[in-house]
Amino acid sequence: MPGGRGAVKTFVRTTEKLPKVFNFIRENISGGRQAYIVYPRVEVADTDKDIKAVTKEFENVQRALNGFKVGLLHGRIKPAEKEKTMADFRANKIQALVATSLIEVGVDVPNATVMLIENAEHFGLAQLHQLRGRIGRGAHESFCILVSDAQHAEAQARLKILEATNDGFKIAEADLKLRGPGELLGQQQSGAMRLRFGNLAEDLNLIRQARELVKKSF
Repeated sequence: MPGGRGAVKTFVRTTEKLPKVFNFIRENISGGRQAYIVYPRVEVADTDKDIKAVTKEFENVQRALNGFKVGLLHGRIKPAEKEKTMADFRANKIQALVATSLIEVGVDVPNATVMLIENAEHFGLAQLHQLRGRIGRGAHESFCILVSDAQHAEAQARLKILEATNDGFKIAEADLKLRGPGELLGQQQSGAMRLRFGNLAEDLNLIRQARELVKKSF
């Protein structure tokens, strides 16, 4: 990490803890900081009623953060309105930004120190890591809170990885082990490779040794 940046701590919580989470966000905003609140959808689909969306949750967040200015950002908003919202957020005219994963790259607001991601199990590991990278960009300690009620073992394991490390390389290796490498000469980006011998996820040290031996032979 670049020098002068505060540490980023990550916590996994269930939805029953949301009242405490929003109290925590209020405390940080009261202290002069700002927050991102991220949802996986723009709108709620009939088939995904358990998945939260920014357009529906925006008013709920406004009520939870009553007294503070809350902004809304997603891909269906007109470009001029997006730019104004981000300008206001950078200027701290907006204290909390409710958004989709649209903010995962290209957003730099050092004063933003809290990120709440609801339905976190619906994001990939790399995407969650990118989103988390929007905080911890200033000198203040930052906090990423992943909220999920997922019961699936793999989903829980993915979130625990993010809770345990901020190292992108370790996260990528863990993702490889969980999802598989996919195809080297195809379009499949996950799943097991049909190798007669070897496993790219489990035989990493052996692969490194083989690479060094090849280098020495030339």
